[in-house]
Amino acid sequence: MGIGCSFWKKKEPFRVLMLGLDAAGKTTILYQMKLGEVVTTIPTIGFNVETISHKNVQFNAWDVGGRDKMRPLLRHYFVATDALVYVVDSADHERMTEVREEIKRLMTEDELWDVPVLILANKQDLTGASDVEKLTETLQLHPILRNRKWNVVPTVACKMEGIADGLDWLACMLTRKSNEELTADVFDSYMHKSWMYVKSIFS
Repeated sequence: MGIGCSFWKKKEPFRVLMLGLDAAGKTTILYQMKLGEVVTTIPTIGFNVETISHKNVQFNAWDVGGRDKMRPLLRHYFVATDALVYVVDSADHERMTEVREEIKRLMTEDELWDVPVLILANKQDLTGASDVEKLTETLQLHPILRNRKWNVVPTVACKMEGIADGLDWLACMLTRKSNEELTADVFDSYMHKSWMYVKSIFS
């Protein structure tokens, strides 16, 4: 499905938080976004951060380790987040309930209340992997992500499939949201100046 969106370069890179359970493929996807190639990775302890350019849009992408010990610390990474990318191992059916509860919990965080959410349904090449429709149903994404912008994109990180589609959607959502905020700021400034002008006439 095509995305109608004009891209422009923001002065400061958008801050994108990349989360998911351990071994979902977050770090592999991060370095595909950065380098355009598959690299050998090890389990992330702490975080990785890279600046990524896509269609004249810059992201600071934060890949935060998904191991149990890291989860209590996740809130420290939420401040000033512009978008959330959540990577799911589509073939790991035993942990789908854990994934669903994690996404549900994230959506209650004040710092993430209006950010667009991109779900990357990774490892689509594995036998038994849930497709987008099945994953959406299993994770109950419609009720959990209601009233916000979200999308599910199938990916195969080790073959570099689907990553560009996810970045296209993400760039579009972020620039559209930024444009809306800019328009609101311009309108508020205009109304303030108009009021000050009227006030000066009658004072």
